[in-house]
Amino acid sequence: MQVWKDYQVQNKDRFLEELLELLRIPSVSADSRFSPDVKNCAEAVKARLEEAGAEKVEVCPTAGHPIVYGEKIIDPKLPTVLVYGHYDVQPADPLELWDSGPFEPVIKDEKIYARGSADDKGQFYMHVKAFETMSKTNTLPCNIKFMIEGEEEVGSANLGIFIKENKERLKADVVLISDTAMLSLENPSLDTGLRGLSYMEVEVTGPNRDLHSGVYGGAVANPATILCKMIASMHDENNHITIPGFYDKVQDLSQEDRDALNAAPFDEAEYKADLGINELWGEKGYSTIERTGIRPTLEVNGIWGGYTGEGSKTVLPSKAFAKISMRLVPNQDWVEISQLFQAHFENIAPKSVKVKVTTHHGGSPYVTPTDHVAFKAASEAINATFGKLPIPMRGGGSIPIVALFEKELGLKTILMGFGLDSDNLHSPNEKYGLANFYKGIETIPYFHKYFAEMSK
Repeated sequence: MQVWKDYQVQNKDRFLEELLELLRIPSVSADSRFSPDVKNCAEAVKARLEEAGAEKVEVCPTAGHPIVYGEKIIDPKLPTVLVYGHYDVQPADPLELWDSGPFEPVIKDEKIYARGSADDKGQFYMHVKAFETMSKTNTLPCNIKFMIEGEEEVGSANLGIFIKENKERLKADVVLISDTAMLSLENPSLDTGLRGLSYMEVEVTGPNRDLHSGVYGGAVANPATILCKMIASMHDENNHITIPGFYDKVQDLSQEDRDALNAAPFDEAEYKADLGINELWGEKGYSTIERTGIRPTLEVNGIWGGYTGEGSKTVLPSKAFAKISMRLVPNQDWVEISQLFQAHFENIAPKSVKVKVTTHHGGSPYVTPTDHVAFKAASEAINATFGKLPIPMRGGGSIPIVALFEKELGLKTILMGFGLDSDNLHSPNEKYGLANFYKGIETIPYFHKYFAEMSK
């Protein structure tokens, strides 16, 4: 619609500056030192929603970081879309690998470089500006509710409680999320599912104190060495995960579905060049697209122990630690997988060490039915602005709360992401393309238009 386009062109510079202001707030949910900043970011989101035309906007306290809620009900008889996003971000470490300050956004090569630019401030803010576009031009075709949380990056522990206590307020017909990626602006795609997650921490203890590596080395088990061996043993020669029972409930795709998935454009040479690697790695018998979308994985996210400061210190460490995440697929249950992991880790530990396993958080896998009216509306919205229908894909990431939306609210979720896999999510130099940001603002109103029309 021309009125949308005109409004967006007239206000695009302001849209961008407002996003940059949000990106300057270090809303790191995992680190308590940033708690005041997280709260400040929630207040900023509240202010932007109110300015855009939302009503009943509220910063809702939780046992952790707050949730921002707002709505615009134009007619209770019309369909209602619940927009979910998160304003919290990952820690910026290691800071020395950033080319610019993680909370000092810069625009370079038509991309916004800052922590949270793609995950998820840049993406959820597209919805705020798309809503503003419709609200200020009096063209809103349906009701919209916003629920923007501050704990997604740490497992959304309090969002589940909020949902259970606010089912009436959150009544809607579908959940719409932009916290995923598409193949490219040239080949748009829509995620039809997300992997689940189990996030663990392990501790291996040997002697009761750090020891002199010359006096005791060779006679006492080194926890760091033992930990490395234990972790390495969790993949076999085919890179298959060795935890007993791990694959028992994995839902395998048909060969037809696998072929359709692998028909998506993928340039292996370009993929390797972008990552600076010479060879790909993964479970034997599956393509890269399959390994990152429809197969479960086990990855070490961090490992430490002993002396890691400057220079040298010859010690045999008392303890060694690792953080390990497992991405899960239908029909794996994250609680069961966490228990299987713990039992296996404790079982393979030699008697020379003691081990402790902690479950941090997790979430279930999710699949969106492609015949749902909202998925069709999303496809038509992308077709309207990109000039081509999106390619259905499986997302490799996790949004743990999505399965809970269906369980508690009975709602399907549409994953309408505009980021790219190469946006350096969770990494130094996170970025988000200006073209992606503006394309999202242009496309999202069409979703609401088509969803309202198709729901009649």
